[in-house]
Amino acid sequence: MALGALVVLVVCSLALVAQEVAGSHLSRRSVTTGLSLLVLMPAVLLGQYAPPPYRLPYRWRWGLLMIQALLTYLPLLLFHYRWLSLLGFLAGAVLLTLPPARSLPVALLVVVSGPLLVHTGLVRTDRGAIGVLLSTVITASTVFAVGHLALLSARLHGSREQAARLAEQRAQARMRQDLHDLAGSSLSAIVVQGEAALRTRPEDSPPDPSRQALTEIVAHARRLHAEIRAIGLPDDEGSSLSEELTHVQRLLTGSGVAVRTVLRPHAVPDPAASACLRFVLREAVGNVLQHSRAALCEIELRSDASGIRLLVRNDGVPAGTPAPEPGRPGTGLAGLRYRVLTLGGTLHTRRQDDTFAVIAFLPGG
Repeated sequence: MALGALVVLVVCSLALVAQEVAGSHLSRRSVTTGLSLLVLMPAVLLGQYAPPPYRLPYRWRWGLLMIQALLTYLPLLLFHYRWLSLLGFLAGAVLLTLPPARSLPVALLVVVSGPLLVHTGLVRTDRGAIGVLLSTVITASTVFAVGHLALLSARLHGSREQAARLAEQRAQARMRQDLHDLAGSSLSAIVVQGEAALRTRPEDSPPDPSRQALTEIVAHARRLHAEIRAIGLPDDEGSSLSEELTHVQRLLTGSGVAVRTVLRPHAVPDPAASACLRFVLREAVGNVLQHSRAALCEIELRSDASGIRLLVRNDGVPAGTPAPEPGRPGTGLAGLRYRVLTLGGTLHTRRQDDTFAVIAFLPGG
């Protein structure tokens, strides 16, 4: 619905501009140039505003923003009041493309530039400077509201998908732990008591069916206890760390978050370390989707002789928000810290300006 509203807004607004240009008393060459630019503008505007999964990469949107600025200001000096409404679309693109701390000042400059051009006489119009200002603000606000609503919808969908995935993994881990703690301890008691009962009877005593049955029970209990211990170990889930990286990249991109991945040098950790790092990656990406307004998420995996290091950093921490600690309940970081510590590693968080990072290190060998 948001994408459809954006298409209608862009196409209808540009159609009005095209009508003004076609009905002007300018030369045929100027009118043809203006109409040609208006045919090009929908691709530029929708490339800026489109929500995921149609959202272009961050670098491309920067390039389109520069092109949009040129297609807005240069023709404005020729077509004057007929082109003024495109200032609002440029301000809306600035709000949707630049980081929050920078977008508002730049968008205000774009909004104010209209009245300044009118006041200096570079752009001729019957409307006053206040009217131009209000018209630009209304257009920019509408574009930003619809585009941001579409982005929030995609972010909510990605957050729900990741939350369901994490809930499933946590439930499985809890069931494995309960099975290991409850059934495992009972089986250990059966093995100990059975072996103690067998030791009370001399081995050279006559064959006894009850002794043979007790021996089989102890053997079965010992084997079942070993299987439960294997179940209680960190699961491998049949997926590798590289597959988990591919999944979170798709999830973040589909939620409107740009992803930058650094993998060097390439290393294949052992199954226990791989399972631990996969869980850290899931929880960290879940925090990005649920608790931040990130536009960029960096995932860095490095390995050397000392061990392997995973860094997940995002730029969506609002000013004044306290950074969660690894042991703070409700963040999921407490469970991460326990998993990393069981393998002899460390996990800590780092807050710097508007960025937040989760860093896990597992020793090698």
